[in-house]
Amino acid sequence: MHKIIAIALASAALAATAPASAADDGKNRKVTVENLSSQTLRELYAAPTSSKTWEEDLLGTKTLSAGQSISANIDNGTNECMYDLKAVMTDGKAWEHRNVNVCAASKWTIGDSGESLN
Repeated sequence: MHKIIAIALASAALAATAPASAADDGKNRKVTVENLSSQTLRELYAAPTSSKTWEEDLLGTKTLSAGQSISANIDNGTNECMYDLKAVMTDGKAWEHRNVNVCAASKWTIGDSGESLN
């Protein structure tokens, strides 16, 4: 019985010293993605700048039609704020914005002639 209590107490102590999760740091990692182009945005990716590959498509099976916008949750469960963003249109053209502080940025606008971050 004492051994079980000791293990439970040790587990609780380890949990108390674990680093805070991204949800605990109070930073907003949501960016509004606005499609002002004349075509549909079919894929949306975000990856920490330290990553060598794009993470999963944030749209999943959905798309973002011309004139629509969404609030994209860029939080991957870490406390990172610096991300690379990528949007792929239906014609295959891709827009990328590197080194985005998603804890400070609020809107990424995609248009026919370019993209901008606010």
